[in-house]
Amino acid sequence: MHGALSLLDLGGNSIDIRAGRSPANHDLLTLPMMDIYISMMKASALATAGRLRLFEALAVEPLEVTAIATTIGADRDGVERLADFLVATHYLVRDGAKLANAPETTRWFTSCGSVDYSSGLAWTANAWAIMDDLSGAVRRGGPERLLWDRMTAEPELGRSFALYMLAFAKHVAPDLLRVPNLPVRPKRMLDLGGSHGIHSMAFCDRFPELRSVIIDLESAVVGTAQRLKGTGLADRVEVRPGDIRTNKWGDDYDIALYLCVAHNMSITENREIFQRLAQAMRPGGILIIHDYPRETTPSLFETAFRLTLLVETGTRTYTFDELSQMVTEAGFFAPTQIVLSPAEKGTLLVAQR
Repeated sequence: MHGALSLLDLGGNSIDIRAGRSPANHDLLTLPMMDIYISMMKASALATAGRLRLFEALAVEPLEVTAIATTIGADRDGVERLADFLVATHYLVRDGAKLANAPETTRWFTSCGSVDYSSGLAWTANAWAIMDDLSGAVRRGGPERLLWDRMTAEPELGRSFALYMLAFAKHVAPDLLRVPNLPVRPKRMLDLGGSHGIHSMAFCDRFPELRSVIIDLESAVVGTAQRLKGTGLADRVEVRPGDIRTNKWGDDYDIALYLCVAHNMSITENREIFQRLAQAMRPGGILIIHDYPRETTPSLFETAFRLTLLVETGTRTYTFDELSQMVTEAGFFAPTQIVLSPAEKGTLLVAQR
C-alpha cells in the first residue's frame, strides 16, 4: 500500500489523500485494502447506476428517494444506500430532502448532456464479469474466449458493447470532420469496423455526394440499418456484415476509416489490411486511423487498456512508430498525428494515398 491514495474527481483532477494528513472523514482511506475496496465499490456503484438508469431519472429535476425508487423500479432502501455512496463520491448532491445529479454527472451520463456515456456504465457491468478472468489470462497469456465469440454466444453482450461504442462515436465524430485536407467532393468512403454507422452518417451528412460502405461483424451491426432509417441517408450508407479481414471491400475510395480497430488485430493482420487499403483507395485519398499509441496516450489509461485487451482479445496497442511504418510500407505517405482532447480520447493518424 502506497503512502498516498490518488483519486479522480468529476473534473478529472487528482486528489491525494496522504497518510497522517487526511482531511476529515477520509481517515479510513489510509487503512490497508481501502484503495482496492473503495475503487471496487465506486466502479460497481457507477455500473449499477448506469444499468438502472438512476442518473437519467434525475436528469431533469431533483427527486426524493421514494420517487427515484419508483421511477427505476427498485427497492427504496437499496436506492438510498446506493445514493448515499454516490453522494459521498460526488456523483450526486443533496438538495434538501431530494437528490440531484452533480453537473458533470448530467453532462456525461444522461441524455441531457453533450455526450451520454450511460451506456458505458452499463457496459462496465458486463465487462466486470469478463475481467474476472484476468488471473487466468495472465497465466495463459491471452483470453480463454475472445470477446467476439462471447458476443456471438450472448447477443445482449454485443448490443451492450455496441451502445457504448455508439456513445464514443458521437463524441469523436466532430474531431474526424475537422481533419485537415479532406477531399473537397469525395464520392466513396470505406468504414472498416464502422458498426453503429455514426461516422458514415456524419461524413455523408457533411459531403452530399458521398456514399459509404460499412463492413463489420454481424453481431456489431445489429440495429445499424434501423438507425439509418429516418436519417435520409439509408440509400447512401451500405452495411455489409462480415469479417473485414476476409470480406471483399470494393475499390476507388476517397476516404477510408479504420477507427478503434488496429488494437484488435495482430501486427500481421494490420499490415495486410493497410496493404489492401492502399490498393482499394484512389491516389490522393485520405486514410484516418484512430487508436491509442503509447507515445500519446496517458500511461495509466494505456496500461489499463492493454491489460483489458489481454483478457478480451489477446491483442495489444501499437506505438505511433509501428503504425506509421506499417502504413508507409503499404504505400501511403507518412502519417501525421492529431492527439485528441482529452488525450484518453485517443489519437488520429492521418495518411494520404
